[in-house]
Amino acid sequence: MAETSRVAPRALRPLRHPHYRLLAASMALSLLSAGLWTVALVWQVVALGGGPQDLSLVVSLGAFGMLLTTLLGGVLADRVPQRHILLAVAVVQAGSTGVVAALSLAQVLALWHLAAAGLLSGLAAGVYYPAYSALLPALLPEEELLAANGLEGALRPIFVQAGGPALAGVLVAAASPGAALGATALAAAASAACLLALPVTPLRRDLAAGAGTATSPVRAVLGDLAEGFRFMVRTRWLLVTLLFASGMVLAMMGPLEVLTPFAVRDRAGGGPREHALVLAAFGLGGALGSAVVASLRMPRRYLTVMTLMWGVGCVPMVVFGLSTALWPMVVAGAVAGALFNAPMVIWGTLLQRRVPPALLGRVASLDFFVSLALMPASMALAGPAAALFGMTAVFLVAGLVPLALAVVAVVAGRLPADEIAHPLDGSASPAGCAPEPLPEAAGA
Repeated sequence: MAETSRVAPRALRPLRHPHYRLLAASMALSLLSAGLWTVALVWQVVALGGGPQDLSLVVSLGAFGMLLTTLLGGVLADRVPQRHILLAVAVVQAGSTGVVAALSLAQVLALWHLAAAGLLSGLAAGVYYPAYSALLPALLPEEELLAANGLEGALRPIFVQAGGPALAGVLVAAASPGAALGATALAAAASAACLLALPVTPLRRDLAAGAGTATSPVRAVLGDLAEGFRFMVRTRWLLVTLLFASGMVLAMMGPLEVLTPFAVRDRAGGGPREHALVLAAFGLGGALGSAVVASLRMPRRYLTVMTLMWGVGCVPMVVFGLSTALWPMVVAGAVAGALFNAPMVIWGTLLQRRVPPALLGRVASLDFFVSLALMPASMALAGPAAALFGMTAVFLVAGLVPLALAVVAVVAGRLPADEIAHPLDGSASPAGCAPEPLPEAAGA
């Protein structure tokens, strides 16, 4: 086994562990299901005679569902075996999508069926990420967490942005949207089957210690949320990074999602195919960036590298505001995808290495909630801002403001001193890599 460890590429080493292989297979199938749903939903709405407003209704209900359950998902991930949570998510998504697929094939589907399925899937998806993040460190040694997060970072764009949508497009063209919805449900069901074979891991939290502090489930949930929030506020590197991330998402996510197709159309004379090419470049760049980081050791200056890489990764957005040709936009998409996804691998590993296991689910949910909460605001502001100030100005803000915020976060947040005091590159003593203290013991 030791010889195999030396020969195997660093990025693939986590796959030596059979339990992680089951989790990774389940995750890949879940991502495939998400990619299939994205395209199948669009063409099912079209087949029903719907338009952009109808599609927006279904999509927004899914996003609302995720926002509604994300913080609760963090509490559950710290109190309930994470395998049970992931299994429940897969079953709900397989069931809801399977029902609409059957209704579609029977030609009795209505828009409200899709809206209800979108809401249910969103409610389930909101608890997935905290449970997955809390389960991963229980299955792998900490020195392999970076590689595992890199594998997830590579698989996500491959399945969600490329493979899933491509397969759905083929199924819609060859058969019907109902067939693509059926494939979506099958992928979710296969994900559930992998989770059924995964053993239950013990909770890494002593629930009995706080049993007497809450007299009702509601107070217990609120107490858990308050504990996670206190840890976030008192842990400087975490608070600084989340504040930076929220500002970055507000500045760039709306232009990326809302204005990019119009930049491709109005400035480069492109259409849906050209827009799809830019999105594919972003996804493939993200997969490559994640794979590269997973193949390396954790950077010694991990907080600085991660934050500045995010800031620099937004700079290519400027190209969409200035270029009048397609190929610079494709290149910019690939570079932005690589530099945006690569630090997410470091971020996921950082949480799993420095957040106490008892709090990991709640901290992961706070991370997800912050990003998700400001994304709708960014998308809502992008269109009016472009109409008022022009598309070029909005893309300049999206590309340059995050870089300035990254520099401020590194300097004002004193991140270099923190990362040197808590090394994660394998050169530290065990004490140096210990998780942060619980909020009650942490200094302000």
